[in-house]
Amino acid sequence: MSASARSRRLLAVPVAVIAAASFLLAACSGEPAPMQMPTPEVTVVTLKAQPVPLTRDLAGRTVPFVVAEVRPQATGIVEKRLFEEGSLVKEGQVLYQLDDATYRAARAAAAANLARAQASAKSARLAAERSTELVAQKLVAQQDHERTMAAAAEAAADVAAYRAALQSADVSLGYTRITAPISGRAGKSGVTQGALVTANQETALVTVQQLDPIYVDLSQSATELMQLRKDVEAGRVEQGTVEAKILLEDGTPYAHAGTLEFTDVTVDPGTGSYSLRVRVPNPDNLLLPGMYVRAVVELGTRPDGILAPQQGISRDAKGNATALVVTPEGKVEARVVQTSRTVGDQWLVDDGLQAGDRVIIEGLQKVQPGGSATAVEAGAAATPDDAAPPAPAE
Repeated sequence: MSASARSRRLLAVPVAVIAAASFLLAACSGEPAPMQMPTPEVTVVTLKAQPVPLTRDLAGRTVPFVVAEVRPQATGIVEKRLFEEGSLVKEGQVLYQLDDATYRAARAAAAANLARAQASAKSARLAAERSTELVAQKLVAQQDHERTMAAAAEAAADVAAYRAALQSADVSLGYTRITAPISGRAGKSGVTQGALVTANQETALVTVQQLDPIYVDLSQSATELMQLRKDVEAGRVEQGTVEAKILLEDGTPYAHAGTLEFTDVTVDPGTGSYSLRVRVPNPDNLLLPGMYVRAVVELGTRPDGILAPQQGISRDAKGNATALVVTPEGKVEARVVQTSRTVGDQWLVDDGLQAGDRVIIEGLQKVQPGGSATAVEAGAAATPDDAAPPAPAE
């Protein structure tokens, strides 16, 4: 065969054969064909709007509901102490008995004066009645009649004065029995039997405190108060009855919840805070005055609050809170987020996220903003492919 004939046969070889040969040569050279990377899989939490109670943990101290310092209103020697220190006393119960001999004598004298005045008044009244009859018959001069009537009126006034004096003596005698002005727990007695006490002295004989219910005085930042009022006015927060859960000093929850009694209208210029007073039932007298406690106060409710898991929120180089979100198209998108407080293990979101957003909480290191990701809802049931293979039969 001539050289020209051989050339024509080589040109007739199919192109596909040449391509196959090229592929075989590449495979023999050890260079693999390029492969496409799979889309990374991340765990997400789908956000939803829900009512979120706005609470604040505040420190405070217990204060008695009512405090009464018992002082004498009469001067005398303490004859008896009629209560046990630290015991519960009732309103009107006699706590101390003073020596009342002087007061009983003064009362008896006042009663005698009243009796004498009443007798004189009776005689003057009868004289006035006779004078009235005689003057009508013109048997008594008008001037004498007027003197008789004046004497009767004076005698009646004396009766009223001596009756008031007797009442005053009764009051003074009653002050020798020093009673409890309120029901509550009595403290330590400031005097003993035989001590001399004086009326309206500065030193209290005993202090009685009503402890059921009891107050808890708290302190909160005025800045938070202003922000709360703005949120309420804007409709972002709803307020109802403000309740407080009490925690004892060791962190033990107290059995009874309290209610907000009032908020002070004055801000402490030194601390920038204002006072709140919570009223708490105390039937077992477990809370004593001066105890340190903490109160979790529910200041209001955000009806459409958005809560984001803390592990889904991070900080960028500028210190801004950010979150990575998987869009409906499967793209990863970075969001700048504004948060106001923590609620348990979640952030309360003010801006940057909304209901329906899928926030990445696991697999953050696998993705970058602008890339693609396959979102798997946190807590979703495992698919059959993810299930563990059955154990081999023996």
